[in-house]
Amino acid sequence: MTSTSQNPVSTQADLLVAFGDITLFARTAAAMPDAAAFKLLSDFYEMIGDIVEKAGGKFLKPIGDAALVVFPDTAVDAGVRALVTMKARCDEWMEKRNLPCRLRIGAHFGPVACGPLGSRSDKRFDIIGNTVNIAARLRTGGIAISPQVFRKLKPDTRRLFKKHTPPVTYIPVGERHESGVKGALSW
Repeated sequence: MTSTSQNPVSTQADLLVAFGDITLFARTAAAMPDAAAFKLLSDFYEMIGDIVEKAGGKFLKPIGDAALVVFPDTAVDAGVRALVTMKARCDEWMEKRNLPCRLRIGAHFGPVACGPLGSRSDKRFDIIGNTVNIAARLRTGGIAISPQVFRKLKPDTRRLFKKHTPPVTYIPVGERHESGVKGALSW
């Protein structure tokens, strides 16, 4: 494999970037055999990967009990609808297993640097940038999208969300408003 570490190459792309984090996973996993926790995450990642890919997005990577997914600028509306579906299906899936875990999702739209990252012998496609950091820091007990995402949505999709401040985010109409640090995405 040719090393790119001396001359790293990245491109810029405008993407919908979303983090999905499973709440209470560490506590839940501690009460089960490691192999069962591994299987739970494997099934979870396959489920959300199917939803994301069907909507034109990419499951970029697992991060412990979280996932990083992206959608191109041409699929923001479909991507947000996929995130809403992902949240509902994951929560239902956890309930059927009598697990207290739920999915929290934060999403932001903007420019990222993307390209191969990793060790000299194992580079994989990844994204870096302020857009990624903003998506990771959005506070939510369920789903939060930034104003940049909201502005790219079609009217029918916008109706699924309401304004939530501070900072300004949009959450599903049926979701309760959260304040402070409680419910914040934490990595």
